[in-house]
Formats: sequence, structure tokens, C-alpha cells
Amino acid sequence: MRFILASASPARLTALRSAGIDPEVIVSGVDESTVTEESPGRLCRALAKAKAKAVAADISDGYVLGCDSVLEFDGEACGKPTAPEDAISRWKAMRGRSGILHTGHCLIDTSRERRLIRSSSTTVHFADLTDREVTDYVASGEPMRVAGGFTIDSLGAPFIERIDGDPGTVIGVSLPLLRHMFIAWGVTMAQLWNVKV
Repeated sequence: MRFILASASPARLTALRSAGIDPEVIVSGVDESTVTEESPGRLCRALAKAKAKAVAADISDGYVLGCDSVLEFDGEACGKPTAPEDAISRWKAMRGRSGILHTGHCLIDTSRERRLIRSSSTTVHFADLTDREVTDYVASGEPMRVAGGFTIDSLGAPFIERIDGDPGTVIGVSLPLLRHMFIAWGVTMAQLWNVKV
């Protein structure tokens, strides 16, 4: 069974592998700046769909998973910071407050020409960082590579006080949601495991 992750995210790949799924990785090359939607929730789903469709177009028999994450903060959609100054400004606004991380999932079965699009949302409560912590974290470069400018599974973990929801949503792929999507097609998680028993 061929399973393709249409994402360059190492965190998504690690999460899937930890769950026994070792997908092929094909990066979509979608220009995210060309996709617009009226809300962060709709935007993450539209981006996930665009990525999955771009990769699925060249796959004749397999499952293709596209994912994308968007932080909703003060009602606005926040993707990856555009520059270190942007990341510093964003973190100074977020510290001591909370936002909602939305992750869109688009699963395409290319052999049967069917598609499911879902999203999950998790509230993230940010620690009240000092100015020094903000500048040190941004200087690490990590905030520039991830949606919202933070992680919960790497250098940013100490700066997240707690989350309300599925941690996988924040990492970039919700495994419980993915399970439900496959169940809708009669596919069990065990069928996706690459482990030898």
C-alpha cells in the first residue's frame, strides 16, 4: 500500500513514523502565498487540499496526505514569520496569552478518486517570556521555519505553558483525526503500519 506525505515537515514525518507509518515524502511545491481564505480554519484546509492535489496528480495508485497549519491569534491568520523582526514582534504580542492552532488535513485516494478534507484545532497557551528569551529563541532560527513561529516538540517546548486539545494538531498532523479519515474508507491503522510482527 503506497502512502505519500505531501509535506517537507520533519515534525509530521516523525509523528507518522512514531505511529508505525513510514510514508514516502513528496514535497508539493505549492506557493502558499497564492492561497487565500476568509478564516484561519478555512485557510489551513485550503492549503492542505492544494498540497495534496499537487502531489496526487502524479500518483496513480496510493493515498496522499497533505497537511498545513495556521495559527489564529487575535482573529488573524499567522503562518511562518517573514523575518526575524516579525517573529520577535509576534512573540512579544503572544507571550502570556493564547492562540488557536488549526491544522488542515486532505487525504486523497488516487486509485478510487476520492478525497476527504478535515481540520483539527488546539488552543495553545504561551508562557510570559522575557525579552531575552524572545530574542534568544528567534535567534535559534526555529520560529522562522514553523507555522505560528513556535513548536511544542523542539526548542519552543519550554515556552508553551499548556495546550487544550490534541498535541498532534500543533506538531502538524492529528493522528486521531487521520484514523477517523481512514476509517471512513474502511482502512484500519494496522493496515498502514510498516512494522513486522
